[in-house]
Amino acid sequence: MSASGGTKAIVAALAANLAIAVAKFVAFLFSGSSSMLAESVHSLADSGNQALLLVGGKKAQREATPQHPFGYGRERYIYAFLVSIVLFSVGGMFAIYEGYEKIKDPHEIEHWYWPVGVLVFAIIAETFSFRTAIKESNPLRAGRSWKDFVRHAKAPELPVVLLEDLGALVGLILALVGVSLALATGDGVWDGIGTLCIGVLLILIALILAAETKSLLLGESAGIEDVHRIEAAIVDGDTVTGIIHMRTLHLGPEELLVAAKIAVQHDDTATEIAAAINAAESRIRAAVPIARVIYLEPDIYSETEAAKGADREAAPGGPTPHDAGH
Repeated sequence: MSASGGTKAIVAALAANLAIAVAKFVAFLFSGSSSMLAESVHSLADSGNQALLLVGGKKAQREATPQHPFGYGRERYIYAFLVSIVLFSVGGMFAIYEGYEKIKDPHEIEHWYWPVGVLVFAIIAETFSFRTAIKESNPLRAGRSWKDFVRHAKAPELPVVLLEDLGALVGLILALVGVSLALATGDGVWDGIGTLCIGVLLILIALILAAETKSLLLGESAGIEDVHRIEAAIVDGDTVTGIIHMRTLHLGPEELLVAAKIAVQHDDTATEIAAAINAAESRIRAAVPIARVIYLEPDIYSETEAAKGADREAAPGGPTPHDAGH
């Protein structure tokens, strides 16, 4: 994901959510609608989440240090995980609490035009934000389904904004339905039920975000297409005759570590092997530009070991069908 694309979507979402949060809170003060209060807290939480994503992106740009030799790229994953926690606690749990209180002690909505007008305004603003996130995601999605994009994206910002905006739009519709039913029936319980539904929705989205960012925090290998490109770039068919085993790891969304044991002939000189490794590293970086940290270890090719097959203990993104053995 390009940093500029993610930042543009985050800023658009932040501007929309700040404006919506103020409008919703004003509507709550005039109408007493619990849906409006829950939605104002939701929008405020979303604004804080976008601020967290911006801070994480800024911190991730720091240079590597002796204490952190691989840099700070994973800061973006940490802040994205914090977003899921905020969304769960401040957004979801608060909405459930507020909905429960409204159902237990319902009261009529006053000045109905305030919540209805604000909800319509919020739907328009969130649609703009959601459209921006979709527009920025489409070039990176490259024809994949939205589900696949969210699950396998290595950069967390756009999936987070997409899910937040989708949740916000659905939540606004739920709030509008709850408020409308409360006005039509004169029973404030419907407003509370709408608020409960908003809380459940936010918690579900928070759990999805937490699961995806947890996987990124643990460390994910390169995508299968990048793995194939790296494999093809390593082997030159001359000095480097095969890959014994390989590991890849994302140090951040736009930085990849590649470590591989490569097969060379027993009569190659040290100078030839060193030159072959340097050439292989150049080919890898040309094929997959985000492969910035590369470790290639030469080993002597052995037909006996090769006959045993690939390294069966290698992790996904490691062994290849043409592994040579050693």
